[in-house]
Amino acid sequence: MSRTILYARVSTAEQTIAHQRTQAEAAGFVIDDVIEDVGVSGVQVPLTEREGGKRLFDMLRDGDVLVCRWIDRLGRNYDDIQKNMRLFLERGVTIKTVINGMTFDAKPKDAMGKAIRDAMLSFMSAMAEAQAAASKEAQAAGIAHARDASPTKYKGRKPSFSAEQLLEIGQLSQQGVGNNEIARRIGLSKFSVSRILQDIDAASEKLAKWELN
Repeated sequence: MSRTILYARVSTAEQTIAHQRTQAEAAGFVIDDVIEDVGVSGVQVPLTEREGGKRLFDMLRDGDVLVCRWIDRLGRNYDDIQKNMRLFLERGVTIKTVINGMTFDAKPKDAMGKAIRDAMLSFMSAMAEAQAAASKEAQAAGIAHARDASPTKYKGRKPSFSAEQLLEIGQLSQQGVGNNEIARRIGLSKFSVSRILQDIDAASEKLAKWELN
């Protein structure tokens, strides 16, 4: 029988595991068990080295659902998060988030669903890579000066969509919602939604350049 497991991590006394469970249940999740890490830094300690994280890898099986407040609970940075998420997905574990109600289905219904799911993971990785590149470029005084003088020169035209909208577009499309209905719900034009879904990786990379500047 499949189970729904909530993974909750808190690093400060102001945060509580109980609050994260309450948020999950308020979002409609029926939780079978809670795995927790208390007083653990998400930046310094990898998921595989946390007591709770180790239990997750030991107990989660094909068909189970892993729920977390947001994907940042599952790793130290986007590359690490993506690696851990892929390990769970390959094991047959579907990952769902409380924030934004995202679903990363371990067994998409079709090739399009898998492509969109993988593109969402790639978007996270692209954000990390863009951030690293931006930091490196910032060390070059000439490039920094050029960007100060013309801040939009190297980024291209500003995207008409936000990161949250991009994620929601991918999620709705994966659920089988048509482009016209997605456009109505998101508040973008049908043309914009269609163009994003034609090459969601390119849309992710374009957005990452603006998000990180």
